[in-house]
Amino acid sequence: MSPNNVFENIPSELPKELFEELESGKSFRLERIVSGGHVSPPDFWYEQSQHEWVILLRGAARIEFDGDADSVELAPGNYLTIHSGQRHRVVWTDPDEKTVWLAIHFEE
Repeated sequence: MSPNNVFENIPSELPKELFEELESGKSFRLERIVSGGHVSPPDFWYEQSQHEWVILLRGAARIEFDGDADSVELAPGNYLTIHSGQRHRVVWTDPDEKTVWLAIHFEE
């Protein structure tokens, strides 16, 4: 058995944000997300049925939550839990460096 590396196999060109499922089980899904200056479309909000725990591993990003005037800035090592039904959107990712996230989607 040989290990995988979350920083390998990142395309040099990313016309759209990359979402890759790394593992899944009965009540969870682990995915790698790679952004390169990508943001959520205007007037689009994620509103998921599962909770999402997300950690930023590389790069930088800002997430906006519906009803909150301030966005949340994420740097490498920062993580947060987005509860199911909590409307949110990505308003900025670093355009000069690939932003690598890990997200675990899970049931209560």
